[in-house]
Amino acid sequence: MKRLILLGAALLLPTFASAEMPSIHVGAMYEYLLPDQGALLKRVRNSGDATAFVRVQVTEVRYTQDNTPYEVDVEPGLYGGDGSALIASPSRLIVPRQGQQATRLLFHGNRDKERYYRVRFVPVLPKKEDEFALTEAQSEDYRRAIAAGVNVLTGYGVFVIVHPEAPSPDLRTDRQADRTVVHNAGNSTVVLDNVRQCSTGTQPGQCGASRRVHLLPGRSEAFAHLPGQDHRFEIVEGKSRKSVLLD
Repeated sequence: MKRLILLGAALLLPTFASAEMPSIHVGAMYEYLLPDQGALLKRVRNSGDATAFVRVQVTEVRYTQDNTPYEVDVEPGLYGGDGSALIASPSRLIVPRQGQQATRLLFHGNRDKERYYRVRFVPVLPKKEDEFALTEAQSEDYRRAIAAGVNVLTGYGVFVIVHPEAPSPDLRTDRQADRTVVHNAGNSTVVLDNVRQCSTGTQPGQCGASRRVHLLPGRSEAFAHLPGQDHRFEIVEGKSRKSVLLD
């Protein structure tokens, strides 16, 4: 079986030509693991003209009492143990030019609360010890070819929200004299999608650029009351979606 895997990896490797560069794309920057999901598939596409060797790195994002984020490395030993972790399998991808590969993000552990992870897809110059199944000569040929080009390999970080097993939605709206505050008192992130500020006067319905707000548990978002303006958005909780108008 191991020989077959190595042969499959070798078939992905083109002849390296100088000044060729990989260019990877990972799709959505936010992913959600819903309560009834244990895993999700993340595809990595390479629109460049050289093979991409991609290392997948996972860290857990935690927050201090003042909501300052910090990251903690996910220990491989947590996999299958008593701890909780998001695991990328495989954690190394060989993506052919104009092709794609996928990794599966699996969560193991306790889902009594919501958890957050940063998954980074980092193109690398492979070395023999990187377990990409390359010989030292193939690794050196690739590094030499890439070094002849621009030598800029761009990676991406994807934010993964692992919803709790038993979400308790509790979104509260507090209308004040100068603003309306939307507060998430539940235990799971609520998405305010397609948030727009629109005119209500002589040209009703004209709206500015839209944005998306991830309202984590305990967080609030304020919408100022402005003459001739309203705010429109959709509340996304799990698989449900509801339109809202704040005037």
